Amino acid sequence: MPTPIWWLLALPFVAGACLPLQAGINGQLSKQVSSVLSAALISFSVGTLALVILVLARGEMPGLSALKGLNWWHWSGGLLGVMFIATAAFAGPRVGALLFMVLVIAGQLSMALMLDHFGWAGFREAPISLGKIGGLLLIVAGIWLIRRG
Repeated sequence: MPTPIWWLLALPFVAGACLPLQAGINGQLSKQVSSVLSAALISFSVGTLALVILVLARGEMPGLSALKGLNWWHWSGGLLGVMFIATAAFAGPRVGALLFMVLVIAGQLSMALMLDHFGWAGFREAPISLGKIGGLLLIVAGIWLIRRG
């Protein structure tokens, strides 16, 4: 596999760094509007508006034929996003940024292990190995250490 250019490594790092900030902002938003789901709706509305502007500015609006060709599961990404945003707004402020994020990372890595192993959702197949399981166990140990505090 060719070595990725620096920004291909920097982008996921920056996106990951934004997640705890997003969880905190949405947690505060949910307190302000007295509703986790309303906070998630506001968050998604702002994000949707930003995406509409970007898509229109770049002329990348998909045609009706492209939309008709989608499978049911293509639409589920937005639902998964709703679950994450609502969970972050609810649980993040209650458990703290560090514990919330390490639990998110553990969940992400567990799912990533399955996606790679089975080649689901368009990922290339990469079998589970002892090293990968060991890495996940280290994350679980980190959760335990963080909880002990």
